[in-house]
Amino acid sequence: MRWDDLPGPVRAAVEAEIGPVGSSHPVPVGAGCDFAAVVDTATGPVFVKAVRGDGESWRVRSLRREAVNSQLAPGLAPQVLCTVDTGSWLAVGFEHVPGRAPVLRPGSVDLPLVAATVDQIAALPAPQLIPLAERWANPGWWPQVAEAVGDGWDVDTARRLAEHAPGLVVGDRLIHKDLHEGQMLIVGDRVRVVDWGSPAAGPGWVDAALLVIRLTGYGFSAAEAEAWAAGLRCWTVSPEALTAFACRTAGLWTFRAAGDPGGGNAWRAGLARRYAAGRMAALSR
Repeated sequence: MRWDDLPGPVRAAVEAEIGPVGSSHPVPVGAGCDFAAVVDTATGPVFVKAVRGDGESWRVRSLRREAVNSQLAPGLAPQVLCTVDTGSWLAVGFEHVPGRAPVLRPGSVDLPLVAATVDQIAALPAPQLIPLAERWANPGWWPQVAEAVGDGWDVDTARRLAEHAPGLVVGDRLIHKDLHEGQMLIVGDRVRVVDWGSPAAGPGWVDAALLVIRLTGYGFSAAEAEAWAAGLRCWTVSPEALTAFACRTAGLWTFRAAGDPGGGNAWRAGLARRYAAGRMAALSR
């Protein structure tokens, strides 16, 4: 969708906040957004995201959370410049961050910057957010995806270990919960972090643990990824908690991939299952 395709009242309401819009440059986004573009104004570029729907739709609620929760990480998250709600559309204008995605392969010069950013997020308090332990207060996803993973996967052990995870992710630190190369932008010698639509409160090691799983998809062995994380101040997780967390995450990502294998979901689920399998195998050695 282009800027001119937005309803006139929406464009007028946004321009009342940021000034007249000249040209616009669409930005590829997922299904959670109807419009995303960098628009040019007299005071500089602004990144605008907009979704169609009333206040009860999940996409509107997600974008509203992103606008509110971005304030939890000042200096890391782009500044919110305006929020416009017309009743049928929600539009949010963010500071435009003209950065590049980090390279997460072994030996990358970007990894120290990413490490510092993970530690920076983990040091921030988030007592007002829903705790991850509360979000995970359910039986887990393994019983629902047992058939999807096929033979050779120890579903019973994964389920049993995953059941301990909610009690092990209690904490009041800020968790982005979806930190990956697409959510980070390197600007000079610092990293900015975008898309704060679903953060949670928990122990500071959670984002690092999720990154460990993702790093195994970029050329790291599990041991190498864990060694990288061990250099972080926030890496205080016990081996038992990490294994339970890995099993819980593998179940969640497999559940998501079973419903929608596209968009890299199946690939990420495979990474998580392989990582969890390695953690489980280590228990028997």
